Amino acid sequence: MRRTLAAAAALMMLGTGAAVAQNLNPVTDARLQNPEPHNWLQWRGNYEGWGYSPLDEITTENVKNLRPVWTFATGVTEGHQAPPMVNDGVMYVSTPQNQVFALDAVTGNEIWRYLHEIPGDLFQLHPTNRGVGLYGDKVYMATVDARMVALDAKTGNVVWNSPIGDYKAGYYATLSPLVAEGKVVVGVSGGEYGIRGYVIAFDSETGAEAWRTHTVPGPGEPGHDTWKGDSWKTGGGSVWMQGNYDADAKLAYFGTGNGGPWIPEARPGDNLYTTSVIALDINTGEIKGHHQYHWNDAWDWDEVSAPVLMDFERDGRKVKGLVHAGRNGFIWSMERTDEGPINFVAADKYVRQNAFTSIDPETGRPSYNESATPGLNRVVTFCPSLWGGKDWPMEAYSPRTGLLYIPSHENLCSELGGSGEIEDYEPGQLYIGIPIDVILSSLRIHESQDTSKPVTIGKLQAWDMNTGKMVWATDFKDTPFWAPLLATGGDLLFTGGTVDRMFRAMDARNGEILWEHPMPSGVTATPASFAVDGKQYIAVQSGWGVDAERMRGLLASILPEGRVPTVPQGGSIHVFAVD
Repeated sequence: MRRTLAAAAALMMLGTGAAVAQNLNPVTDARLQNPEPHNWLQWRGNYEGWGYSPLDEITTENVKNLRPVWTFATGVTEGHQAPPMVNDGVMYVSTPQNQVFALDAVTGNEIWRYLHEIPGDLFQLHPTNRGVGLYGDKVYMATVDARMVALDAKTGNVVWNSPIGDYKAGYYATLSPLVAEGKVVVGVSGGEYGIRGYVIAFDSETGAEAWRTHTVPGPGEPGHDTWKGDSWKTGGGSVWMQGNYDADAKLAYFGTGNGGPWIPEARPGDNLYTTSVIALDINTGEIKGHHQYHWNDAWDWDEVSAPVLMDFERDGRKVKGLVHAGRNGFIWSMERTDEGPINFVAADKYVRQNAFTSIDPETGRPSYNESATPGLNRVVTFCPSLWGGKDWPMEAYSPRTGLLYIPSHENLCSELGGSGEIEDYEPGQLYIGIPIDVILSSLRIHESQDTSKPVTIGKLQAWDMNTGKMVWATDFKDTPFWAPLLATGGDLLFTGGTVDRMFRAMDARNGEILWEHPMPSGVTATPASFAVDGKQYIAVQSGWGVDAERMRGLLASILPEGRVPTVPQGGSIHVFAVD
């Protein structure tokens, strides 16, 4: 089913928004490689994944005058995690339940709306969507029933609708598409269901499948010998976050999820290419290079966030870098090459971590502490928790400050282990190896913390990757910090992520909170910035849910009553500008 305001009378009622939509500037490779400052054409603003807008009208001096311009209710609940994409005054926003709005970015007037029909028998383990892709005259969305939908950017009409996978076998998609060189590229979720992960590319015009690359190699493929028996068939390695892209080398970088099932004895070996970054040839899908952050994962530490493409210096040498703040608690500094191979440079611990005893300085391969490694008959406590030092919310990098900003979770651990047996695999059913009730009650606060007092949990960290040192940190007590970040040319950081529902602006040079605004629900969405007629705006969605709410509920049961408030549900889009 789709809903669109396509009739002439309706377009007349919508006024300037419809007129703007009819004069859209097509999104080209050249524009994506050199995005105009006044637009927000990609999930993180550029191919490199910086999460940075060069717009500088809003500054540390005048941000105190930031005021709401318009709001728009989405009509659905759960986790609103997508950034508002803006192309020359038209805003495109996706929401849970695979809904897409086209809005006048200045007024908030609706131009068209699309609602994807979701099968009634689909259970949504993660009911969210992290953003649309823009290319040519189309808007692309991956769906929770594993489809790729292309919409006409002017009308919202469906141009093509192609399968990504079989939702009945556990495949689904929530990520924002990476669009480059005429291809729309996404990965699949479903590691909890015993899928075999892959990245898939579609022709942007026709929807025909261009290539498909599995992240768990089959017989005869490089890396297959890191799996034993038939474990590769249900090996996980899902890819549920957008990749970043080196347009010069024509290489797309995607992060991959944990192996399946969770219990490592079920899949002996290193399990390539799970918990890794892979470099894919954008034209063929061939894996040209990889780095595995940790092997034979036992902690559910998906490393699906693609590394940020940023250059840095280390030990007197300039590095064409890849930087990833891992769920496993380390910041991984790597070197990318035009040919594809990825070189390890350094790993710096950024949160409490007890699972690794050492990291090889040449290869980056960690050694493990068995007493902090869950097993089939071994229940252990490990830090960080299964949600990691940082979950999916992305880092931001500011070329003005030279700092990398990380939304982290400190002092959180998990207690996990198997029950002595692993369920038989059944397509479309959970295949984890640990009872679900154990997983849903696994969160612990580190024993060193006095919970009678406020505990540092959420922490925004700023790092200088030239030195591998933290420069400053801002603590958020007693709260999860599910906070994608936006850095700007005005030396500001915009972020939400806390249970007090505040959307904040912070000084990017020292972490001081300069402005905050209470939202109707919590903010776990990626902020964006754009400009129309020279005026800068900040846009973000409000709508708490999914894993942020799961962690909030666990913290509320652990900490004294009243310390962790309930976060109301309901989605809305908000746009701000300086008064």
